[in-house]
Amino acid sequence: MMMFKFNVFGKEMSVLRINEEWQLFNEPDIGIRSRVYDVVIPDDLKESALATYLDDVYHEYSSTKYPEVIQLNK
Repeated sequence: MMMFKFNVFGKEMSVLRINEEWQLFNEPDIGIRSRVYDVVIPDDLKESALATYLDDVYHEYSSTKYPEVIQLNK
């Protein structure tokens, strides 16, 4: 299983590759990771394009403090 962590405009999220499928999760500071079902990441999307995809989906949350999606692990 591959996991990629992102700061999505101030919100920590992770994307996991499970059985040839991308799955998106919220990563709260305290508590349990929760799956995001209303955002579907195309199965054939390359891992190098994940940040751009998340930026496109969540761009309305952009702010001066958090102007972009940043991958936290590489």
